Amino acid sequence: MGALLGLFALLVVPFVLLGVALKVFVTLLLLPFRLVGAVLHGLFGLVAGLFGIAAGGIGILVGLFVCLAVVVLLPLAPLILLGGVVWLALKALSPAARPA
Repeated sequence: MGALLGLFALLVVPFVLLGVALKVFVTLLLLPFRLVGAVLHGLFGLVAGLFGIAAGGIGILVGLFVCLAVVVLLPLAPLILLGGVVWLALKALSPAARPA
C-alpha cells in the first residue's frame, strides 16, 4: 500500500509543480497590465474626486447666491410690484410713437 502511495506521489508531484509554474508564468505575464490598471484606477479616482469637489463648490456658491437673492429681493417685492404697475400705467397712458 505504501509503495502505491509513493508511486502516486511520484506521478502527481510533477503535475503540481507544472500547475504552480503555469500559475506563476500567467501571473508574471499579466502583472504589467494589473499595474497599469491600478495606476489608471487611481488616476481616474483622483480626477473624479477633484471634479466632485469642484461640483460641490459650484453647488455651494449657487446655493449661497440663491439665498442672497431671496434675502435681498423678498423684502423688495412689494416695491418691485408697485414700480411695475406704475411703469405699465405710464406706458399705457403715453401716446404711441408713429413711424414716419
